[in-house]
Amino acid sequence: MNYRDRITIESGKRSGKPCIRGMRITVYDVLSYLASGMTYQEVLEDFPYLTQEDIFACLSYAAEREQQTLLIQA
Repeated sequence: MNYRDRITIESGKRSGKPCIRGMRITVYDVLSYLASGMTYQEVLEDFPYLTQEDIFACLSYAAEREQQTLLIQA
């Protein structure tokens, strides 16, 4: 999965935060829901315009950001 096909950053939308497919829901929003204990199925039920691939893209984006942080600190 290439998250770059789904995660967009637009300066005028949500203060330039990474969003899903140009919508107003951010990667942070999705990750926060998952971190609070929601299952991906619950997220999809609450936000029917999202897909499982969108959630995987958020996780991939976060994993790559974490890896970049570790590389910078090394």
